[in-house]
Amino acid sequence: MHEIEPFYNWRHLYTAEEDEQSPFYGREYSEFEFTNTVYNYYIHPQWDDFGAPNLYMKILFADYQFNYAIIELIGEWNDAVENNIMTLKRDVIDLLVSHGINKFILIGENVLNFYSSDDCYYEEWWEDIRDDGGWVVLLNLPQQTRDEFESARLDHYVHLMDEPKWRTFLPQHLFNLVDNWMMRRLE
Repeated sequence: MHEIEPFYNWRHLYTAEEDEQSPFYGREYSEFEFTNTVYNYYIHPQWDDFGAPNLYMKILFADYQFNYAIIELIGEWNDAVENNIMTLKRDVIDLLVSHGINKFILIGENVLNFYSSDDCYYEEWWEDIRDDGGWVVLLNLPQQTRDEFESARLDHYVHLMDEPKWRTFLPQHLFNLVDNWMMRRLE
């Protein structure tokens, strides 16, 4: 797991640690000190700790003009025991929403497991952004994780989509692809 880095091909366009509106503004990273773990396996130090014990993230891109953010996740998404959605919502999403972000693309291909609880924070997130035309799309969940997410009926608030070639897009192109998909879906 320590070799799985957050996607880095857009770093010339955006870095969360240099974005004054990002919750990770001012962070410094080491390429050599591995301190964070998922299931006692060290993960690459470029992943951001946001307070969830086994779930980490990286804001790959945020565009305040077009009001969207692309966030990559790694680890275990555990709402049942750790209430990860509350931590994500309160410590990251609420700040981004306060700066005008209302469309979220979450890359979930490295989310190994999902354990659900209730849907309160998902519903709150949806209510915070829907009046402004916002949405949340979760891309490329592994099948077992997707099954758990769907069985919890959270796909009412978070739309599930597969786009295996997302890395070949520039951020604006990925956003346009997802936004067009959401417009067709919501019609």
